[in-house]
Amino acid sequence: MSLRDYIQILLDAGQMTRAEKPISKAYEIAGVLKALEPRPVLFSNIKESPFRVAGNLFASKEAFASYFGLSPREIIPFLTRAIDSRSPCKVVADAPCQEEVILSPNLDELPILIHCQGDGGPYISSGIMIARHPLHGQNVDFHRLMQFSPTELAVRVVRSRHFDTFLRDRRAVDVAVCIGNAPNILAAAATSVQIGINELDIANAMQPVEVVRARTVDVLVPAESEFVLEGTVYLDRLHAEGPFVDLTETQDVVRQEPVFEVKAITHRKNPIWHALLPGALEHKLLMGMPREPTIFKAVNQVVRCLDVNINPGGCSWLHAIVQIDKQHEDDGKKAIMAAFSGHRSCKHVFVVDADIDIYNPLEVEWAMATRFQGDRDLVMLGREQGSSLDPSSDPETHQTMKMGFDLTQPLSSHAKAFGRIPFPQVDVSQFI
Repeated sequence: MSLRDYIQILLDAGQMTRAEKPISKAYEIAGVLKALEPRPVLFSNIKESPFRVAGNLFASKEAFASYFGLSPREIIPFLTRAIDSRSPCKVVADAPCQEEVILSPNLDELPILIHCQGDGGPYISSGIMIARHPLHGQNVDFHRLMQFSPTELAVRVVRSRHFDTFLRDRRAVDVAVCIGNAPNILAAAATSVQIGINELDIANAMQPVEVVRARTVDVLVPAESEFVLEGTVYLDRLHAEGPFVDLTETQDVVRQEPVFEVKAITHRKNPIWHALLPGALEHKLLMGMPREPTIFKAVNQVVRCLDVNINPGGCSWLHAIVQIDKQHEDDGKKAIMAAFSGHRSCKHVFVVDADIDIYNPLEVEWAMATRFQGDRDLVMLGREQGSSLDPSSDPETHQTMKMGFDLTQPLSSHAKAFGRIPFPQVDVSQFI
C-alpha cells in the first residue's frame, strides 16, 4: 500500500481533515497541523505551489500500527523481525515516482515549509536520503535539509553517522532524497543498523517494496515515492544551516553544513508532499520508535523484557520506559544498564513491573512515588557521551549525566503491600 492509498483510506473513513482554502507554506500549514495534532490533514490549495501537502499522518503508535493491521504492542516484535529477516527489494524498470521528470529543477515550486519563527529557511524534514558507496553499498537515512536557493539545500550531517562516513571518504556523493513514503520505509530509514545494511531491505520485510533506478544518480529509490530530488552532496561546499526547531522542541544552533545541489526532480502525477512537523508527535514517533527494538533486545538478554516505550515526554529520544517480569532483586538494575547499551543517546531509563502501563505517565509516576527509594534504586552512570539533541548537555562534548530509576517493587515486601487494590467490578446499567 502506497502513502497515497493510505491517505485515501483515511479520507474515505472520515479520519482525515480536508483543508481546501488557500494557505501558505510559510508558517500557516505548520500552524494548522500543530493545532489539529494528531489528526491527519490534507491541504489542497497551497498559495505558493501547485502540489498538495499532507501531515500528521503517523502521529501515534496506533496510527502506525493500524497501517499494518497491528496493535501497538505488536510493533516491537514486528520491527525486530524486519531487521532480522530483511530481504532485497524487487527492482522494476518503470515506476510512479518517475511519471514526471524535471531536469531543470526549481525548488521554489515545491511546498517546502517554513515551520516556525526564527527558522533559517524552508525545511524538508520528511525526506529520506539514499546514497551508495563502492564498499558499503546503499544507505538510507534521514537528514533535514534547509533550502537557500532554487537548486541548493544545506544538509545537516550528524558526525559519525553512515552518510558522514560516505561523504568524508568520497568528498562528493550522489544522492536521492525521497519525500512521500509509506511508514515501513520511514521506520526503516530511522533504524540504527551496522554499515553495509540497506535499510530498504528492512522496509521490504515489513511490506513489499519495489525500487527503481534513479534517473540521474546511481541509487535505487522506492518506486512509489511521491517526490525524488536527485543530485550531489559536496563535503567542501558549506552553507549556514539553521536555526531549526528540533526533536526537543527547542531551537538548534546554526552550523556550517555540506551543500546538496539538486540536478533533477521526479514525481508522481498530482503528487502529495509529506510535511513532517519538527518536534511534533509524528517526528517524535519516527525518531523514537525504531530504537525500542534495540532496547528490547538488549534488555531481554539479561532479564525478561515485556515492552519498551521511548515516550514523547522524554522527547522520544532521551527517556526510555522499560517493562520487565522481575524474577530477582537486581533485575531492575540489570535492565537499566542493558537499556543504555541498546540506545546510547538515552539520558534517563525507568524500569517498571508488569502491572504498570508504560504508556500512561500517571502510572509510571505512581510507581516512582510508591516503589522508588533514591539511596537504593537510583543508578548513576556518571557523565557520559549523550545526545547532541539534549540542550542541557555540554555544548562542546555533548556529555550528560545518565541515570536509571528502578521503579520495580521489592520481591520481599517487608510486610508492605506494593500492589494497587482494585475497586469492585459492577454493571453500572443496573444502578444508573
